Amino acid sequence: MGAAVFFGCAGIAFGPALALVLLTVAAEPLRVIVLVAGAFFWLVSLLLASLIWFISVHLSNREDAKLQYSLLIFGAAVSVLLQEAFRFAYFKLLKKADEGLAMISEDGRSPISLRQMAYVSGLSFGIISGVFSVINILADSIGPGIVGIHGDSPYYFITSAFLTMALVLLHTFWGVIFFDACEKHRHWCLGLVVASHLLTSGLTFLNPWYEASLVPIFIITLCTGLWAFFTAGGSFRNVLKCLSCKQEDDSRVMMYSALQVPFED
Repeated sequence: MGAAVFFGCAGIAFGPALALVLLTVAAEPLRVIVLVAGAFFWLVSLLLASLIWFISVHLSNREDAKLQYSLLIFGAAVSVLLQEAFRFAYFKLLKKADEGLAMISEDGRSPISLRQMAYVSGLSFGIISGVFSVINILADSIGPGIVGIHGDSPYYFITSAFLTMALVLLHTFWGVIFFDACEKHRHWCLGLVVASHLLTSGLTFLNPWYEASLVPIFIITLCTGLWAFFTAGGSFRNVLKCLSCKQEDDSRVMMYSALQVPFED
């Protein structure tokens, strides 16, 4: 039973992310590099946030449970702000890299667009964030033990997996919106991304009241996904065209003279 829970929860948490990596990232070397570098930036932000929380805990009264809980909330907020700060730093780095790739290319254009880098970097932030948030839970799911035997919620593992899946998708959507906002200097969009990230992180403190955390987080995920879809240039017309599997007729006309082989002298 433990193995079934482990693989089931792992599939829920990382199934969509794995599919996105295999279908959209793995075949392109530049995208793989952006993915790995984005994970490194997120890890640095986590390291700094952990250091700040560690110092604050050791400088405070460890016997005060209420204070320690407040410091935990403070640490989560600092972690969110540092993640967004490092997302901005990564945007600046990728912007410079994009200009450099355009300069050395033959046609003067970068082989990877800024929107593609935004999507891949958001996906990298989401994957590494999901790994660190659920890896210990997955390790405990193997057993031994039975969830809920002492009156706790028996849905702990499955809700943690769904929360991780939402977090991975949210980081992907936030990356697309954040990069576009930085490129177009839309500060209100940046503020909404940071606010939604803080709200999502804060909702997790309502656990184990999972109805109050899981439902709002998935509503935020759906709304953010639609926002990222339109930010990336999507439209309902394109969706209907994709679902109908219709191809547009090629209206271009090629002159017959262009196909003729020149006469030899």
